[in-house]
Parts: sequence; structure tokens; C-alpha cells
Amino acid sequence: MRDHTDTDTEPGTRRLAKWLDGRLSRLGLTGVFPRDCLLAATLTVSTFVLLTVLFRFVAPAEGVSFDPARAWLLIAGCCAQAMLLCLRRVQPLLCLALIVGLQLPIIGVSLPEATLRGIAPVIVAYTVGSLLPVRRALLAVGVAVAVESIGAAVVVIPDVLTALAYVSASALTYASATFVGGYVATHRRYVELVRVRADEAIREQHTKVQAAIGAERSRMARELHDVAAHHLSGMVVQAAAVERLIDRDPAAAKAGVAWIRSQGKETLDNLRLVVGVLRGRPGHEGGDGAAPVPGLGMLDDLVRTAGNLAGPVEFIREGEHREVPPIADVALYRIAQESLSNARQHAPGAAARVVLRFAPRSVSLEVVNGPAAPRRVPAARTGGVGLVGMRERAQLIGATFTAGPTAAGGWSVTATLPTNGPATSRPKEEAPA
Repeated sequence: MRDHTDTDTEPGTRRLAKWLDGRLSRLGLTGVFPRDCLLAATLTVSTFVLLTVLFRFVAPAEGVSFDPARAWLLIAGCCAQAMLLCLRRVQPLLCLALIVGLQLPIIGVSLPEATLRGIAPVIVAYTVGSLLPVRRALLAVGVAVAVESIGAAVVVIPDVLTALAYVSASALTYASATFVGGYVATHRRYVELVRVRADEAIREQHTKVQAAIGAERSRMARELHDVAAHHLSGMVVQAAAVERLIDRDPAAAKAGVAWIRSQGKETLDNLRLVVGVLRGRPGHEGGDGAAPVPGLGMLDDLVRTAGNLAGPVEFIREGEHREVPPIADVALYRIAQESLSNARQHAPGAAARVVLRFAPRSVSLEVVNGPAAPRRVPAARTGGVGLVGMRERAQLIGATFTAGPTAAGGWSVTATLPTNGPATSRPKEEAPA
């Protein structure tokens, strides 16, 4: 069972509590009662030592003298109170009643001008405030203050002013300790609630990200179905042309077969890429095959549309244009589309720039937008899964993906696809004679 008093929200105190918990566990003190017994024994020894020093050295120096019998009775009473703290968490109300019951004879044995109170009443009041509901804790402490004060006023304290002072001191001691205990317990419950909600938020975000990844994979699978169907239909047409050219033009037929072979290999490579990412998920049938497959060739229309919907968008092409694999063509287009959509949502009115670079061994797409203009109404928060989808697309085609803020306060997204030079050109189909 965990020791509730060993928990604190401060990092340093938590580390100390964890270290102490480990030490006590290695000593075999793993429950509440054994640990409270250790606390009671420690306080009993400390009380004995302090009161002995008080009665033998401090009190005579201040002109207050106790006869030995009275001093030993007071030491015995306070030590008995400290020993009762072993019950403070297994039976907090019983522990409070016994300690208050012992406090009355302690008051009776003490001198009127030097009433003694040990540490046990403060600790038991703190424990009652931390373990019991507020109403029960206040009721129990109120009864304890009333019993102790009435007993002291009637039996011991001779004048009214001294009685009022004692009642005030007793009430302040018990009430302040109970308040501190209640505050610590409330703060501990609040911190635990915050931790639980944080764990729930993390799990919810993880579920949302996984759902977004699954949806993105489904969309990529449908797009690949369209691309594969397009390539296969072209290969069927080319095969029919090769069949007609075999006898009349063997050279053209051989060129057509080579093209079919290169297209088949490229399609298989793309299928292996997607199957590697989507392995373990059931197949998805393609959607409507009538819609054209988007690609880098449609970036001009995308930029034009984005410029009409939001702020100015500049499109820059660098290097000699060449074809990229179909799945990469779709993925890069979708990354540009999602980046412009994010810029329109998070930085409306800001200028954006789309740069398509064709390097000798790579093709890179960069989308940069400027900082958002100040707005009186804050933008609505989204789930933050757009970057997840773009990163997933980049991983699918083997491209490197980076995204982050710019020095000017905007946002930048870059996807770089390694290539092996220009793609294989398709031979022209010879019309049948």
C-alpha cells in the first residue's frame, strides 16, 4: 500500500519521496501501519530527548522549575501521545480521540504558566484533514478543541483570560494543521486528476493520429489503384499494337516490348512500395476511375486556385523538367496541396511560394508561406494530422520530409525525392497499316 504522505508535486520532493520509499521498501516497511510505527518510534525518541533537555537545562535557566516527578509524568504523557501516531492512518479518529484524552492529564500536570503541548496533536490534526472529507475533519477537530478546552478551563486554568488564551491557542493549532492537511490532500488529488487527463489526452491524440494514418493509407491505396489501372491499360494497348507489328515491323515490335517491360517493372516497384506500407490492412477497392489522377503537371492549376482562394502564391520551376514515378507524382502533388491548404488555414492572406526543383539526382518540392497577419479572432484549432499525412506520403515514395517554422515567422515544408536521372521514354506506337 502506498504511503500518501510520501507524495508531493514538487520535482525535488518527489525524488526525495521516491528515494525514501525505496529505502523503506528494502527494509520491509511496505505498508501504511509499519511506516507509521516507524514514524511514531522516531517521534517518541525525539520527544523524550527534547523534553529531557527542556526540563533539565532550558526551564531552570528561564526561572521555571519542575519537580522530577511532574517532569517525568509530562515526558511519559507526551511520549505516549507520540507512540499513538502509529494509528494515525489506519484509525485517524481513534488516534485523535486518544491523543486529546492524553492531552488533558498533560495539562493537569503542567504548571498554569507553562502549559505543554507535544508534536503529536499537530500531526494527528494534519492527518485527519488530509484523509477525511472536509466536513467530517472539521467536525472531529471541533469536538477535539471543545473537549480539550472545556477540560482545561474547568479543571486546571484558574482565571478567565488564561483560559481564553489557551482555548485560542488550542483552536489555532488544530485548525491550522487540519487546513494544511486538507489543502495538501486537495492539491494531491488535483495533480492526480491532471495526470489522468494528460494520459487520456495523449491516448486520444495517438488514436487520432493512427486514424489519420489509416485514412491516408486508404487514400493512397485508392490513388495507386487508379495509377496502376492507367499503366496496365496502356500496356494492354501497346501489347495489341506489338501483336500487329510482329510480322510487319519486328524492330518496332521489339521497341514496344521493351517499353512494356519497363512499364511493368516500374508498376511492380510502385506496388511493392505501397504493399510494404499497407501490409496487414485489407485491400480497398478503387473509387470512381473517371476522375483524373493529379500530379506535378497540375501544379499550375493548383497554384492558381490557391491564389484565388487566399493570398498571392508564386510558382517557380528550377531545372529541366522530367517525369517521376506515378506514385511519387501523386504524392508530391498531394504534399503541395496539403501545404497550401495549411497555409490558407493557419496564415490566411500570407504570401506563399511553391518551388519545384529538378536536380540531376533528385526532385524536391518546397512550399513556404509568410507569417500570419494579426487577427482579432483566433484561428480554430485543428487536430494537427496534416503533417502526419504528408510525412506518411513522403515515406511511401522514399522521400525525405522536413517541416518547421522559418526565420521570418512563417512555415516551410520540403520533400526531396532521390532519382536516377530521366525516366524511360515511351516509344511511339506505330499505327497499323
